[in-house]
Amino acid sequence: MEYYKYLRQFVGHRPIILPGSVVIILNEHNEVLLQKRNDGNWGLPGGLMDLGESLEEVAKREVFEETGLIVENLKLLNVFSGSEYYLKVPNGDELYSVTAVYFTKDVSGDMQIDYNESEELQYFPTSDLPDELTDEYRGFIEQYINCEKMYLK
Repeated sequence: MEYYKYLRQFVGHRPIILPGSVVIILNEHNEVLLQKRNDGNWGLPGGLMDLGESLEEVAKREVFEETGLIVENLKLLNVFSGSEYYLKVPNGDELYSVTAVYFTKDVSGDMQIDYNESEELQYFPTSDLPDELTDEYRGFIEQYINCEKMYLK
């Protein structure tokens, strides 16, 4: 059983802190891989931490589960947390997310969609991201773009 589901047995819908990771995967054209989730929104591959995992292990596991891709040489962009990362999901569960955002161009394997979580996987130019990209993920990508510009100066 996933850790957050185990916790929910005890706390019900009350707020909990959920750590997780996402990865900004870039191809040779510096386009970012996004997944269209079953709710119609686009996001970055990633997910929640299970007991005993490091944030980097979460990132690698979730990317593989959701895309079939193997990512290596992950670089930490930032850890995002705080009141602006509070969510109340449709079933009433409340949470504060703590998200480690990594980026990499070191990717291998064959892309495969996990249709339990996604409808589509597609690379997008960072200058032309889909409107249905959630604000949270858009903010992660914008910070990556700003950091990249800073380091290329």
